[in-house]
Amino acid sequence: MNEAMHPALDKAAEIEANRKRYEELKAAGDTAAPRALPPPTPRDTAPIAESAVIHRETIPGGWYTTLRLKAGTALRLVNTSGTSGVSLFAWNANDPSERYNSADTVKIQWTSELRKGRVLFSDMGRVLFSIIEDTTGAHDTIVGGSTPASNARKYGDAALRSTRENMLLAAGKHGLGLRDLAPVITFFAPVIVDASGRLVWRDGVVGTGDFVDLRAEMDVIIALSNCPHPLAPDARFAPGPIEAIVHAPPVAAEDDLCRTATAEARRGFDNNARQARI
Repeated sequence: MNEAMHPALDKAAEIEANRKRYEELKAAGDTAAPRALPPPTPRDTAPIAESAVIHRETIPGGWYTTLRLKAGTALRLVNTSGTSGVSLFAWNANDPSERYNSADTVKIQWTSELRKGRVLFSDMGRVLFSIIEDTTGAHDTIVGGSTPASNARKYGDAALRSTRENMLLAAGKHGLGLRDLAPVITFFAPVIVDASGRLVWRDGVVGTGDFVDLRAEMDVIIALSNCPHPLAPDARFAPGPIEAIVHAPPVAAEDDLCRTATAEARRGFDNNARQARI
């Protein structure tokens, strides 16, 4: 056999070994969750007592905001107008070099379906947020937010406000910039992969009154952009307002769902605790 072929054979063997290892880890992840995740939260439940509200603001369509949240507080995003997506990015407030990582959030939990009981991971393997209430389970972790280029393709106008530009503006409020940003998560964006492998939007899944509650598991800086998702079927740029409510949720119990639902989440919270001791 030609010796020049050996590197190709070695590479093929390495790829096959990595594939086998991935399948083994995935199978272990699929069977390791000791607790079943609950169904979506009904829209007319889980009210927030006025005494628990710390901050409340409305984000107009197309605009953005940025907030600091203390560990243990929660952010409720309310889809007050049935708009098609609100994007979030987050940093560790004490060290902004640590930030939300969409790839790890999906990979570590073996799913892109984030809903009540799941968590959002940082790029350091720690938990930034727990999803403690959620009426849809329909959030996009893969496509990302809108850009001038996507607005030009979709609406014929690259000058319309976009999530990319909003995130840059929000980051600048904290002395951060392009190098400090990565792919966002977009809530109220029911994107799935169809049988042919295409990313598609599911109509009729998200509506007025939907909400999601994110409990901060460390001090965080967040940026929110209220711009339509690139795959949303709206024919014109007309996003409605979104309400953001920072509130004090019940203190997490020892058997808190988000902290115990999966082995991966438990390791993430162990990493949080380890960092807190340093």
